[in-house]
Amino acid sequence: MNKTDFTNRTAIVTGGAQGIGEAVARRLAVGGARVAIWDMDHDLAKATAADIGGGAIATQVDIADWGSVQSAFAATIEAFGRADILVNSAGIAGSNAPLADYSPDEFQKIVNINLVGTFHVNRVVVPSMREHGYGRILNIASIAGKEGNPNACAYSASKAGVIGLTKSLGKELADLDIAVNCITPAAARTRIFDQMKQEHIDYMLSKIPRGRFLELNEAAAMIAWLVSEENSFTTASVFDLSGGRATY
Repeated sequence: MNKTDFTNRTAIVTGGAQGIGEAVARRLAVGGARVAIWDMDHDLAKATAADIGGGAIATQVDIADWGSVQSAFAATIEAFGRADILVNSAGIAGSNAPLADYSPDEFQKIVNINLVGTFHVNRVVVPSMREHGYGRILNIASIAGKEGNPNACAYSASKAGVIGLTKSLGKELADLDIAVNCITPAAARTRIFDQMKQEHIDYMLSKIPRGRFLELNEAAAMIAWLVSEENSFTTASVFDLSGGRATY
């Protein structure tokens, strides 16, 4: 594993208690970053932070709730003094159903977490990053946000919104040393699969030319570079981890 230097950097990783977020948190910590794990599952987040070590902290947060995000940010600043990196990995897949049968309440819930939540965590870190003249933001979207998955209208729409938000914010901050990018991964086998029907999982696998799901360490490797100082030019961009699925 290549080691990227994050000495003296503080990273916030939402959804960092498990899955891609956990893999990223561990990789950043190996590089010397101080890591704040933001997650709904506080017990799991505390266990992950303790296992990572290096002074990693865990904060319970609902990214769909602006007040909760503000409180989590205040706790992070109190602990570490600043926030240099944000990796927004928190999100849900929601249920699978045709749009004509989709619950409006379920649609709203997914959009509130995946899209409005992304706005919240980006919104809370940007003023501090502007003040310090440095920042790296990485939002996790999905290949579904580019291509649309059938029977997943809410998830696909919310992740398309994350792509648009990332491009907009990246252009707003392009005159500063603040990079804002997103990735559009194909599915990785995490607990998010528990929310999906098997037929939908089979559909996603059938669309990946490599014939397998994304490995967590593969996602963490790309994200680590995107939030490093070495990524000093690329911003407002979308990076695929789709195993050949992406058509544009």
